[in-house]
Amino acid sequence: MLLTKSSLQRLFGAVAVTGCMLTGFSSQILAQSNPGFTLWGGVARESQLSYYLDFGGRPDQWDRYRLKIPANKMELGVAQFAISYPDYFDGKFNPKKIEVLVKGKSVKLSEVKWDKENHIIQIYLEEPITAGNSVELVLNDVKNPPFGGIYYFNAQILTPGDVPLPRYLGTWVLSIGR
Repeated sequence: MLLTKSSLQRLFGAVAVTGCMLTGFSSQILAQSNPGFTLWGGVARESQLSYYLDFGGRPDQWDRYRLKIPANKMELGVAQFAISYPDYFDGKFNPKKIEVLVKGKSVKLSEVKWDKENHIIQIYLEEPITAGNSVELVLNDVKNPPFGGIYYFNAQILTPGDVPLPRYLGTWVLSIGR
């Protein structure tokens, strides 16, 4: 069966419209997924940490936060991570669904505590992570706040040893619903 000129034009038109629609949807989703570029965030550029929101950071929806710490920030070994967040963040976390990845592989955790009153998540490791490794903290089953906004999540570590040293690593400037 031969295709006529008019049927070919309709086919190409339909393909073009479908392609434009798909490109538009993916651009909209990607625009909400990562930090992008912050001009006036109140955090020095060298202190900003990268993140990725797997499900677009839509308000009042479930999401997965991938909070990244580059190897150059990991100058010391780590026995514990602490993520503090602002008191106006009305989201919810599932401590049982938090992971720590080093070089893409999951690290065993001894305990994860979510202190709602003090706005902090503490992640205790079974074995310390050695210095110089990039780390990804994966917060699964996060319920985003009902209203969009900018939220500053701070990363701190405690070093292993008899006298653990607390150390600020940087800040993730999360944008929800923007």
